[in-house]
Amino acid sequence: MKTIITNAHIINEDERFLGSILIEDEFIKTIYKDEIVPDEILKSAEVVDAKGRYLIPGVIDDQVHFREPGLTHKGEIRTESRAAVAGGVTSYMEMPNTKPQATTQKELQKKYDRAAEVSAANYTFYMGTTNDNLDEVLATDPTKICGIKVFMGSSTGNMLVDDESTLSEIFRNAPTLIATHCEDEAIIKRNTEIYRQKYGEIVPISRHPKIRSAEACFKSSSKAVELASKFGTRLHVLHLSSAEEMELFQPGPVTEKKITAEVCVHHLWFEEIDYINYGTRIKWNPAVKSAEDRKALWEALLADKIDVIATDHAPHTLDEKSHHYFMAPSGGPLVQHSLVAMLQFVKDGKISFEQVVRKMCHAPAELFQIDRRGFIREGYYADLVLISPDKNWTVSPQNIFYKCGWSPFEDFSFNHLVSHTFVNGQLVFDRGIINENVKGKRLEFNR
Repeated sequence: MKTIITNAHIINEDERFLGSILIEDEFIKTIYKDEIVPDEILKSAEVVDAKGRYLIPGVIDDQVHFREPGLTHKGEIRTESRAAVAGGVTSYMEMPNTKPQATTQKELQKKYDRAAEVSAANYTFYMGTTNDNLDEVLATDPTKICGIKVFMGSSTGNMLVDDESTLSEIFRNAPTLIATHCEDEAIIKRNTEIYRQKYGEIVPISRHPKIRSAEACFKSSSKAVELASKFGTRLHVLHLSSAEEMELFQPGPVTEKKITAEVCVHHLWFEEIDYINYGTRIKWNPAVKSAEDRKALWEALLADKIDVIATDHAPHTLDEKSHHYFMAPSGGPLVQHSLVAMLQFVKDGKISFEQVVRKMCHAPAELFQIDRRGFIREGYYADLVLISPDKNWTVSPQNIFYKCGWSPFEDFSFNHLVSHTFVNGQLVFDRGIINENVKGKRLEFNR
């Protein structure tokens, strides 16, 4: 099976050039840079003319919640992976707080088995931790999964790891990378009580960043960094949201760090004033915070203190999100719109196209040591995305692929459009249509 993508404006490894890509079976066979594609190739392969469009590696999202098993009224691996490829995300790393939780090797394997049946994108899953499953965690094969997830803050079920000895053992003996959700539970409980006393049960959503405060984030993040530094642990701190946390991280190439940082699209896009218009639709944990926090996140991202841009895609139904503050769950659907949202910042001059590709494609592949993905290189898997620039389109329920059927970006008009997505050399998304016959593969790791 051969496909040739011709006349593309290729953006890869901080370079732009006009070229063509020959795909043979699952892999990139040849990159034609400023070269004429031989006639015999054009005659023997299916041709996709990319004239006027950009070609980039597939986005790798290192933090999603696809809700299966147990929460499938919100989303499923099938539906959310379809949304992913519609947005140019060709690989994802899914979180363990499902029902049942992926805190045993048996339950983790069940998720892999399900993804093999239905996932449109490539997949891997985190092993979850609790205060009492250390043996299961230590049985993890580092070549088989993306990492170990530690909730150092309140979470669903019993996945809050707050036992000091357990935390130390996890950080001391972790067989692979630890990814952390960092918010201090004691501070959150204290703040919750303060606002309950003031407002009762109907706390305004605008108080969310005061309850799940910058102080709570910094205390927990600094503790994670302290433990990782003490034990030499490979640590990745997820969805950073506050200015103060930025002092915990160092600038530089991701390949030279043992402690790395992630920011999510919603913390770069929204700020505290947006609660007025969006309400609980932008209720996330950690919370969207002040304009000053957002500014600091951008500065850290552009200075290479923050290494990866992801989504924390976590769908809920609109009915669930319509409840008052304490009843409305945190999280929202983002995986279909993360790339175009970041390209909107490119159009606005906030960040370069090359930097977006580095933070969303290259860096996750390097950080997690993923086998032959995240770059346009000969011999690599052909996970590729074609993007039409200056193609205005508006997000609406009619073009949303999420099972929950809504997006915080509804009614916003983006200037870039994902037209084609290839997963392992197969065209899975073509101008609004999903090829249901294409299935992703389990990610492999060079560790």
